[in-house]
Amino acid sequence: MHLSSVLSSSQTYMAPWLSIFGDFTKDASAMYNNFRVYGTGLLCVMGLIVYVGVKFVNKFATVALACVIFSIIAVYAGIFDNIDGNDKLFMCILGKRLLKDVAVANCSKDEGGVLWNYFCASGECDPYFKEQNVSLVRGIKGLKSGVFFDNLLPSFLQEGQYIAYGLDPEHIEPLDRPSYNQVYADLSTAFTILIGIFFPSVTGIMAGSNRSGDLADAQKSIPIGTIGAILTTSTVYLSCVLLFAGTVDNLLLRDKFGQSIGGKLVVANMAWPNQWVILIGSFLSTLGAGLQSLTGAPRLLQAIAKDGIIPFLEPFAVSSKRGEPTRALILTLLICQCGILLGNVDLLAPLLSMFFLMCYGFVNLACALQTLLRTPNWRPRFKYYHWCLSLIGLTLCISIMFMTSWYFALIAMGMAVLIYKYIEYRGAEKEWGDGIRGIALSAARYSLLRLEEGPPHTKNWRPQILMLAKMNDDFTPKYRKLFSFVSQLKAGKGLAVVVTLIPGDFTKRAGEAAAAKQALRKVMDDEKVKGFCDVLVASNIADGLSHAVQTIGLGGMKPNTVIIGWPYGWRQSEHDRTWHVFLQTVRHVSAARMALLVPKGINFFPAIGDKVTCAMFRYSAKCAAVLMPYFRPLLIEQIAGNIDIWWIVHDGGLLMLLPFLLKQHRSWKNCKMRIFTVAQMEDNSIQIKKDLKMFLYHLRIEAEVEVVEMMDSDISAYTYERTLMMEQRNQMLRKLRLNKREKENVVQAIVDHHHHNDNNTKTASKVRFADPSENKETGNEETDREEKNETESEKDKDTKEATENDKHAAGDDKLANNVSSSPVKDKKAGGDATKAADDVKSGFKPDEGNVRRMHTAVKLNEVIVNKSHDAQLVILNLPGPPKETYMERETKIYYSTVFPVYFLNSLQSQKNVDMEFLEVLTEGLERVLMVRGGGREVITIYS
Repeated sequence: MHLSSVLSSSQTYMAPWLSIFGDFTKDASAMYNNFRVYGTGLLCVMGLIVYVGVKFVNKFATVALACVIFSIIAVYAGIFDNIDGNDKLFMCILGKRLLKDVAVANCSKDEGGVLWNYFCASGECDPYFKEQNVSLVRGIKGLKSGVFFDNLLPSFLQEGQYIAYGLDPEHIEPLDRPSYNQVYADLSTAFTILIGIFFPSVTGIMAGSNRSGDLADAQKSIPIGTIGAILTTSTVYLSCVLLFAGTVDNLLLRDKFGQSIGGKLVVANMAWPNQWVILIGSFLSTLGAGLQSLTGAPRLLQAIAKDGIIPFLEPFAVSSKRGEPTRALILTLLICQCGILLGNVDLLAPLLSMFFLMCYGFVNLACALQTLLRTPNWRPRFKYYHWCLSLIGLTLCISIMFMTSWYFALIAMGMAVLIYKYIEYRGAEKEWGDGIRGIALSAARYSLLRLEEGPPHTKNWRPQILMLAKMNDDFTPKYRKLFSFVSQLKAGKGLAVVVTLIPGDFTKRAGEAAAAKQALRKVMDDEKVKGFCDVLVASNIADGLSHAVQTIGLGGMKPNTVIIGWPYGWRQSEHDRTWHVFLQTVRHVSAARMALLVPKGINFFPAIGDKVTCAMFRYSAKCAAVLMPYFRPLLIEQIAGNIDIWWIVHDGGLLMLLPFLLKQHRSWKNCKMRIFTVAQMEDNSIQIKKDLKMFLYHLRIEAEVEVVEMMDSDISAYTYERTLMMEQRNQMLRKLRLNKREKENVVQAIVDHHHHNDNNTKTASKVRFADPSENKETGNEETDREEKNETESEKDKDTKEATENDKHAAGDDKLANNVSSSPVKDKKAGGDATKAADDVKSGFKPDEGNVRRMHTAVKLNEVIVNKSHDAQLVILNLPGPPKETYMERETKIYYSTVFPVYFLNSLQSQKNVDMEFLEVLTEGLERVLMVRGGGREVITIYS
């Protein structure tokens, strides 16, 4: 920009005879070509000057500054010296239009004269020439002329319109006639355009900041120098604008290249004592400003490269032996050369203004943010600062950007966003602080405090997921597709937290926990799971999961939905940890009133990257290995079919909300929803179906509805046999464990004697999942009173039995000692597994409650498999673990104290029964999602 000003002043006013491409006053393209040629040469010279060193530039700056000050004084003196105007500049006016290339002596309409030859060259004179008169007008009228009031009014023109007094269309419109030698606007003008052209002239105020590394005391010199520069330039420029408006004629002010006065510089003809003071001063001032910019820009570029903010600029961080940024200087010269090749300075000025305004705007934004966020490291030394000033400056910068050129403003902002995203993607080697991160922290704090004010509204409910992941010894997930399932549910835009546990002592395994967290984060990134991850170290896995369920989350952003994998190898496991941890977690999640999702058959669920359709991956394994990490997020398996929802327990609609969220993902979007609900024979199935359809209509959920009727038939032989096999297996496992030691075998016999007569278990005729002894939360008061009385009687009975057992405890211990010393008993204790199994089968009768529960599971499984055997996903209610009654708790305390071995084995047997029910319920289904609501989630018809 400064180079263009140097060339413009020298070629137009000082040495017009240096034009290479002809008369630039008649052809503007000739001037632009001259700019390109001379600008390239001048840029090389200035580059060499800067390369010599900053000391030489500083010495030249002193000379240039003296010339500028003397020029400004000469301008003010000339304005007041010519207060009555002067006769140095005259303009030839046709009517109200400005003419060019006309000498003062030739400004007449005489036939055969210069103007006659222009307007009557074709034999017929121009109508405007015939109607209007020609006059000579002084260009410099002086402050006493009152021209100031004529220049207050706007005189903006469109491209091609004539420069004339006023805005009368008769005088400014060309009317499809030749322009002859009339002066016209070469571009459309407006207030914003003029700001864009004028603004680069006041951009030198940041010169001190750009060269802060060369200052002895930057924090003291920069504020003083910057404020002094702003006050000085503002005073000079504003006062000159007002004084020129009161001195120079309106037409001459708008004559861009001075064509009406023979290309002369107006301010030079006003100056005192001679015009060459202004010409030399303007030349040196613009040249000095260009040198200052060419000195500061490479150093600023080198500083950015040294900070490592933009990685590809690292080569420009190198300095020469003299400490000069040679590489950065070369890059700066190349960028300047691109601007010189544009030629037209008016096209370049708005673009440069955008970058300057962006720079000033970001400086103001950074200062305001640091103050508002109360950053501890933000300690400005300048006392007279307030964040309101920065916001005002930012607003003005953005306003001027769009006022000047909205498309250039958008381009500049787009480039700024791309640079920021590039820095964010590649990362900076040195972290200097991020204002946006500070905003995010403040907004997060504010939002968390707002969420703590009350429970979330029903219509704002969405699954905030807590995923309990199981990791292998090498810190790889055991079920990777569980992460994909969480990502597919994230269409609800909720929170996702992934937690895994490592058994052991945290002080000894802290390093392994950090490595596991890093591996967990990598898996989440690969599977596009946006959320948080954490690793807990606990001595007991079940207790660790319980702690995670209770404590994970912050304020109102606590998870409300837990996802846990199904323990597939619980039958084959040598110990009970797999299913014991699972059932304990189910109990803990239910106690926390959180929803629970248990996907079964997770390896059959769709995942990212399962279908590779690219031909290059099929034919080139090497290419696939290299490109797969980049293309994997784009390769998503899509399935088509039905998602069947078996709505057995009406839990507020969670079962219908989950498939809706899954369908928002590309993997499930081609699936259709089918809802099945179970009814008894005495229910009105037609009305149930009608009401359910209407309910879905109000929910704006498209799904097919079907009501399945189930008969309360007698217990089938298969159900009885399946229950018998289940209980026999549990009994046999318990006997096999007890045969290891004789003492335990005897204790078991005593326990069996005490539990020979079991209490009758109540049953229910309705379809239900819970244990028959579990009390419903809803029911009539009479039933509640009966169950309460029954519990109290059982409590009294158990208390009596406990007293009797306490009396005989010593005798039982003595009997156990006598039997353990008997060789005959030792021989029987060494019996094989077959004998143990035969003992169990003989005379064994399954528990009636277990038979009925198994009957429910079998009948439901038959119906589900019959209706949903071809479904892509089956969603059904997860049966909850049976609650403990008072009698069970007292019995557990007693037997865990007196007969601990029997207590442990009976507890394991009961939980084996719960796992067996779940296996039977989902048998024959490929993809199953078992859901248990927490009681807080409700799907509503309101938006």
